Amino acid sequence: MADKKGAAASSKLLVRKKERTTKTAVTVEVKKEVKKEVKTEMKMEMKREVKREVKSSLVKKEEKVLAVGEKVEGNGDVPMEEGATANEDVANGEAAAAKANGANGEYEPIELPPWEIIEGDRIDPFQFKFQFKNVEYSSGRNKTFLCYLVDKGKADAGLMRGYLEDEHSGAHAEQAFFLQTLPDYDPAVKYTITWYMSSSPCAVCAAKIAEALQARKSIKMTLFSARLFEWEDQDIQAGLNALSQAGCKLRMMKPMDFTYVWDTFVENDDLTFTPWEDCQDNYEYYHEKLADIMQ
Repeated sequence: MADKKGAAASSKLLVRKKERTTKTAVTVEVKKEVKKEVKTEMKMEMKREVKREVKSSLVKKEEKVLAVGEKVEGNGDVPMEEGATANEDVANGEAAAAKANGANGEYEPIELPPWEIIEGDRIDPFQFKFQFKNVEYSSGRNKTFLCYLVDKGKADAGLMRGYLEDEHSGAHAEQAFFLQTLPDYDPAVKYTITWYMSSSPCAVCAAKIAEALQARKSIKMTLFSARLFEWEDQDIQAGLNALSQAGCKLRMMKPMDFTYVWDTFVENDDLTFTPWEDCQDNYEYYHEKLADIMQ
């Protein structure tokens, strides 16, 4: 009996010892976890504090640079007081520019080279593809190219063929044709004139062409245009109508017309012309606009 009681007591001691060991291990683990959380929180708080200090420093620095003793106004404008450097820099720059261009600050105009009408036999292929492209918005296309054919109705005379180019010179390409290409008009000769233009005439040129045709009754003229120049302008529309009433046939260039001009008036090196993807669609667009103007 004594042995049994001793064994039971020993067993109880072992259980209590295990429990104390387990509790101790749990306590140690909990303390470690708490320390880790506290350490993490301290690091985060330190980072937040550093950020606040940096932000505060930047704001003070910005206020000092923008305006001495004042903050940025609610609308974002900076009230410049004495000592503020931005206006001083601008003023110094303007003064330097004024000094460079004269005491009164006026800028001297730049002299541009004189414009001229260029005559030729064949157009550069790059110029043709750019200037004749029948896009709706002709940004950068500030020239007029006029390709012409003149048939005088005589077998021995042959066809006159060539092109004119201008950069908005004193006389546009349309006017230059009658002044330079066909200056001598013979009423006894029946002229058949065909133009292929990168853009339709402006109001002034349309009036000049109509005037020339009214004075030269033996001329039959057809004008093909890749694009309509400022077709929404009422003066342009009136000019095109006057041109039509003077006997000029107005047409928009189809894809086949672009191919003809490429073969006839362009330095193509025997290369085949392939119309751009929307060439037909753009023709139909301009054809509809021209029809509306002619109503």
